[in-house]
Amino acid sequence: MSKPKVGIFGLTGCAGDQLAILNCEDRLLDLVALIDICDFSMASSHPQRDCALDIAMVEGAVLTMRDARQLRAIRQRSATLVALGTCAVWGGVAAMDRGLDRAKLLEEVYGERGKEYDSCAAQALHEIVKVDHNITGCPIEKEHFLSAVAALLNGDPPLYPEYPVCTECRMRENNCLLIERGEVCCGPITAAGCDARCPQLRIPCVGCRGPVTDANTASALAMFEEKGFDRQRIAARLRTFAPVGVGP
Repeated sequence: MSKPKVGIFGLTGCAGDQLAILNCEDRLLDLVALIDICDFSMASSHPQRDCALDIAMVEGAVLTMRDARQLRAIRQRSATLVALGTCAVWGGVAAMDRGLDRAKLLEEVYGERGKEYDSCAAQALHEIVKVDHNITGCPIEKEHFLSAVAALLNGDPPLYPEYPVCTECRMRENNCLLIERGEVCCGPITAAGCDARCPQLRIPCVGCRGPVTDANTASALAMFEEKGFDRQRIAARLRTFAPVGVGP
């Protein structure tokens, strides 16, 4: 039986999620024994641009019309499309200014030449095409990618933690930075899966994995306000990686 054909793509972004895949290192040989990676420009000089794909994984947000056209073409040739990383799933940092006047921003940065740029407000993949599965993270965790491939090969959807980073903090017996230090920490409403890496190092969570399903935002806001943080500051922190109005 032939191996499933897979493509890995990058739109506008830092390419950190593709690099995370390449950093699987000793697991890569096991991976290519199970799947046929046909189109992966970051790893191959000779990608197969026209073949049909069983699985396409796409990182980055849509920030240009070229991105949108490429994404639609990928969707058309793929049976399953996976959003790879926080930018692809939520819009990411690039979507922070999506409510501002784009033409004015381009003029401020580039002057008259701003009119020449193919640029649009950042969008998550699901706002342009149908997305079948999401692997969030900034960047993604290597183990999450490998487990997603294993699940998809078995015909199952990838499964990830449905609880917040705070739960992982408790598992690791970390002291709460919000309670102990009075620091703004997005752990109560951020999707787990990072093993609370930042709070473990005494660095408040910035929410880079995006919001957890059914987050108790009202309770979190009340707790933040009790600590003396105003809503504007809280909102600015929360929309850094997952802008208001964007959801998968």
